[in-house]
Amino acid sequence: MNDSEPLIVRIPADVARPDKIAYGFTARQLVILSVTGGIASSIYYVFRQVVPVVVIAAVALPLVALGAALALGRRDGLTLDRFALAAVLFLRSPKKVVAAPDGVVPPPRWCRLCGKLPAPLCLPVRAVRSDGALELADGGTAALVETSTLSFHLRTADEQASLVGAFGRWLNSLDASVQILVRARPVDLAGVVYAIEEQAGRLQHPALARAAAEHAGFLGRLNASRDLLARQVLVVVRDPHPPRGRRATVRDASAAVVLRHAAETQRALAALGVTTAVLDADAASRVLIECLDPGGWHPSGTALVDELITGLEVQ
Repeated sequence: MNDSEPLIVRIPADVARPDKIAYGFTARQLVILSVTGGIASSIYYVFRQVVPVVVIAAVALPLVALGAALALGRRDGLTLDRFALAAVLFLRSPKKVVAAPDGVVPPPRWCRLCGKLPAPLCLPVRAVRSDGALELADGGTAALVETSTLSFHLRTADEQASLVGAFGRWLNSLDASVQILVRARPVDLAGVVYAIEEQAGRLQHPALARAAAEHAGFLGRLNASRDLLARQVLVVVRDPHPPRGRRATVRDASAAVVLRHAAETQRALAALGVTTAVLDADAASRVLIECLDPGGWHPSGTALVDELITGLEVQ
């Protein structure tokens, strides 16, 4: 291939797409269609002597249509059978949950209970260590690496090939599964506008001060008239061999391993020209809080357990 030709690799959006077994259908689709066809055929052969064909068709055709819809239909990126299963699980799951690691304590016998008790809130992260590692509920550990983005299409063909090669080398170096999370979070430019207005009065030249004031006014109007979003890319690195025990030495060793893998990921992705950083305890806690409550107000500077709180921030 000529080096000047652009490097184009098409990757499907559904990277976990199952293999097609026969006739362009996956194993799941073949099972659903086979079961539906078997039930419809059984209805026909059992009742064909006693029930008119029109009645059998009226019963079997909706069943066949339902099976075909479940096998071939999709909704919100999910197949209809998985979507229906998720809907059933959601309807059966408790809607009121509370933070109770030891379980919800029932009321005393003399207290009359109206309704049902709330269920305990089960989060995948059990604790955030002071070194930034996340202790997971299943006993494993993880670390978060935040990366910036880059423009791929504006690069030359050689630069694109270099980026793809560097990214491929990082993927080939992985010995455990990682998660790449791309999320959009709301952005408030009020702090930026205030900083620009404060610095504009200190500029020496009036033209620079006027330009800074105009820029601050533009950002203020943009912040008031639009819902601004920023894209954040997170790489979640897990320990390939999660510990089985819950002793402090085992957790410390697992945290050291996962932080070393996070540092290796940071160095590998830095070769692509993106800005990378392994999140510390405060940054990791803030990311988790924003994921649980996007768009809400979250106080900064969360103190650790053994730290002294010297002031409070009130909004």
